Amino acid sequence: MTRAGFVALAGRPNAGKSTLVNGVVGGKVAIVSDKPQTTRREIRGVATGPDWQLVLVDLPGVQRPRDVLTERMQRQVERALADADAALFVLNGEQEAGPGDSYIARAIAKAGATAVIAVNKVDALDRARTLAALESAAALGLNGEIFPISAKTGQGVPALAEHLAALMPESPFLYPPGDRSDLPERVRLAELVREQVLRRTREEVPHAVEVEVDEITERDDGLVVIEARMWTESESQKGILIGRGGSMVRAVGTAAREEIEATLGRRVHLDLSVRVRRGWRRDEGLLDRLGIE
Repeated sequence: MTRAGFVALAGRPNAGKSTLVNGVVGGKVAIVSDKPQTTRREIRGVATGPDWQLVLVDLPGVQRPRDVLTERMQRQVERALADADAALFVLNGEQEAGPGDSYIARAIAKAGATAVIAVNKVDALDRARTLAALESAAALGLNGEIFPISAKTGQGVPALAEHLAALMPESPFLYPPGDRSDLPERVRLAELVREQVLRRTREEVPHAVEVEVDEITERDDGLVVIEARMWTESESQKGILIGRGGSMVRAVGTAAREEIEATLGRRVHLDLSVRVRRGWRRDEGLLDRLGIE
C-alpha cells in the first residue's frame, strides 16, 4: 500500500516555506531569499519515500492584495488550500504570532484540510523562547499537530515529513519517483535568475522585477544557450539592474549561470538583458505568459 497526496504550505512572507520544501524534497526546487514576494507562483516539490509521496505546494506568502499580481498570488493560496489533502502552516519562531497568522489560521480552518503547524527557525531559539513559540502556535486554535523544526539545519524535518505522509490518502504515486518538481523548465530557470536579483537589490526593485526565459538552445558542442530578459517598471530601476558599467547585470548573470549549470549538469551560456515594461504587475497578458495564474 502506498500513500500520496498534496500538502499546501501557507504562512506569512519569510516564514521559511521555500527552504522547508527544498529540505523535504532533498534538492532545490524553490528559490530562497529574505525578501517578501520571493514566491510568486505555485511551486510543487515532490518528495518520495519507500511507500509514500508528498507533493508539497509552496504558496506565495499570504498578504493583502495590492495589484493584479498580488491578487493572483492570493487566489493561488485559496485554491491550493481548498484542493490540498493537508495544510502545513509554517510559522517563523523568531517572531510573535500576529494578526496575519490568525488570518491564515482562519483560512486553513475554512478550507477544511487537515492542519499541521511547523514552528520554524528553532535553531535560533533557546529552550524558553522555543516553548513560548510553541504556546503561541497552539493559541491560534488550529486542530493539528505542532512540530518545532529548523528548515535550515533539518532539525525536526524528518519527523514532520513522516507525519504528513501518514495523513495522505491511499494512492499510487502521482509522479515518477525520480521527479522533484513539475515546474516547466523555462520557469524554473527564470526563477534561478530572479533569485540572484533578489539577493542583490533593495527597497522597491526586488518587487518590480520579473524574469522571462525566451529561448533555450543546445549547440553542437553541448553548450546550452539561454536567452532571458529581466522585466522592470522604470528606467531608474533598469539603471540599477544594469549597474555602473554593466556591473550588476554581469554579477546577476554570472551567479545565475552557475546555479543553472548546477541544476542542469551542463555548460551554460546565459544571455541576459534588461527591459522596461511599465505596469507589468497589472498586465494580465504578461502575467499569463509568465505562468502567474
